[in-house]
Amino acid sequence: MIWNLFFGILETMEFSSKLLEKAVNEVAQLPGIGKRTALRLVLHLLKQPMEQTQFLSNALTTMREEIKFCKSCHNISDVEVCEICNNGARNHQIICVVEDVRDVMAIENTNQFKGIYHVLGGKISPIDGVGPSQLNINSLIEKAKLGNIEELIFALSSTMEGDTTNFYIFKHIKDLPIKTSTIARGIAVGDELEYADEVTLGRSILNRIPFENSVNKMH
Repeated sequence: MIWNLFFGILETMEFSSKLLEKAVNEVAQLPGIGKRTALRLVLHLLKQPMEQTQFLSNALTTMREEIKFCKSCHNISDVEVCEICNNGARNHQIICVVEDVRDVMAIENTNQFKGIYHVLGGKISPIDGVGPSQLNINSLIEKAKLGNIEELIFALSSTMEGDTTNFYIFKHIKDLPIKTSTIARGIAVGDELEYADEVTLGRSILNRIPFENSVNKMH
C-alpha cells in the first residue's frame, strides 16, 4: 500500500536526492521504461555492492566506445567485419535483408539460414521522416550490382513500411540476374520478426516464396 502510494505520486514528488533524481531520469529514457521502473532499477543498484554497479557502468561504456558496425553487412560487431561475414562456411551468394540486429539474432536462433545478412537499420517510413537515404539501402544495391549475389531474401516485418521498403529495393535490382524472395507469411501480417517463435520463423525462411508473388498480392 505504501509503495503504491509512493509510486502514485512519483511524477510530482520532489526527490530527496538530486543524484537519485538524475539517475532515474536517465534510466527512464530507455524504451519501455517509465519512471516507476526506472526508480525500481536505480534503487536496486543502490543496494548492490559498489563493484557490481561499476561492472555495469564499465560494460556499457566499453560497448559504446568500442563496438563497431560490420563494414560489409552493417551488423553489430567487435571487429571491422563480423563473424558471419567472415565465416567461409556461409553461402555468401545468398543475402537475407533485415531491418535491424534483433532480426539477425532471431533468424540465427532458428539454425535454418546459412547465408549472410544485410542490415538496413530501419524501414522506409515517410510518416516518421525516414527515407531510403537514411538506411543502408545504397550499399545493398551496389553489392547487388557487383554480380556476386544469387538470391536476396526480404525478411522485413509484414507491415506497410516493410512492404514499401522491400518494393523500393526490388525496383532497383529487378533487371539484375538475381533471384528475389520473401519469407513465407507464416509470420502474421504486422508482426515483428524478433517476436516470432523459432519454429515458425525457421519454416518461413525455408518456405520462402518469389518476391514477385507477394508483389502481385499487394496490388
